[in-house]
Amino acid sequence: MIMGAEGFGTKSVNSKTYKNMGLNEYDRGDKGNPKILWIVASVVERSVQKNEKALKGSNKRDVVTVFHGTRAPVLTVQQYIERIFKYSNCSPSCFVVAYIYLERFLNLTHCLLTSLNVHRLLITSIMLAVKFVDDDCYNNAYYAKVGGITTTELNKLEMKFLAALDFRLHVSVENFDKYCLQLEKDTNEKLQIDRPLRIFAWGKGLVNKNISNCSPTVGGYTCRAF
Repeated sequence: MIMGAEGFGTKSVNSKTYKNMGLNEYDRGDKGNPKILWIVASVVERSVQKNEKALKGSNKRDVVTVFHGTRAPVLTVQQYIERIFKYSNCSPSCFVVAYIYLERFLNLTHCLLTSLNVHRLLITSIMLAVKFVDDDCYNNAYYAKVGGITTTELNKLEMKFLAALDFRLHVSVENFDKYCLQLEKDTNEKLQIDRPLRIFAWGKGLVNKNISNCSPTVGGYTCRAF
């Protein structure tokens, strides 16, 4: 099992891409978030917009799953991803792995990303990515609080997600590199077309950490918006 950003990036031929995305040697004392957060948020948000436009222009109806809420949360995709990164203390590479899991899930279930399911799918995929990539991980109760849902619901979402993936969480270095290059390419192409762009594991062990410092709000919004 590959652990942490170093496991994916130190010997990769794509070291420049890793550096540009902020995947190597990220210091949480640095100002600003690693670029990978913005990249994943941008790609995911565009997918949501594309899917909702297609659904609106056709007679097709979205298939409702356990990941769907009754209304869209007030937090944008980028705000939500930044919140998860802020409070999870995970390595930036987890967001690439989470995106890989998300694509696997969508391909296997034929589910469409929309504003009603994207937040639940993100908190679930990111939590699983942290469990796979990082040595230490907060427990599900902590991630539930960060994500704005109950622990019971997150446990249910986790099992549904894992079942859809047939519990296959392994990501090879080659696959990780491929997704990094594709994400970088997709983002660069979008930037050239539209400037400025408005963007909205099983680990070695789980750590039961105090969740009292996890703020329920970010940027004036209440996270519990489901």
